[in-house]
Amino acid sequence: MKVVRVYTGADNKSHFEDVEIPLKSGGKAGFMSDLQKATGVIFRETGGDYNFDFHNAPRRQYVVNLEGEVEIEVGDGTKRILRTGDILLAEDTTGQGHISRAVGGKPRKSLFITLN
Repeated sequence: MKVVRVYTGADNKSHFEDVEIPLKSGGKAGFMSDLQKATGVIFRETGGDYNFDFHNAPRRQYVVNLEGEVEIEVGDGTKRILRTGDILLAEDTTGQGHISRAVGGKPRKSLFITLN
């Protein structure tokens, strides 16, 4: 399963990395990853005018897009649009951080799974 990771590099800027979470057969239950410990869940809705300048993730967390899209920009100016069903692993808790923007003036619903 593909996850887009945002992390802080040695240059103190945020960067993207595509990470593949390995899945193994769970029999009739399908394919599953190993259990990952989490500390909580946050439900979030942002408006269509959402535009959050450079900021750090407040903690390591998965962000699962439930509805809508978000544009993420990292330190080198690279941008990616995360769509419904996409998963972000936010680990840029230090350094310059990243920018988050609404796409197409539409609201977004997301689920944060906190890791620490």
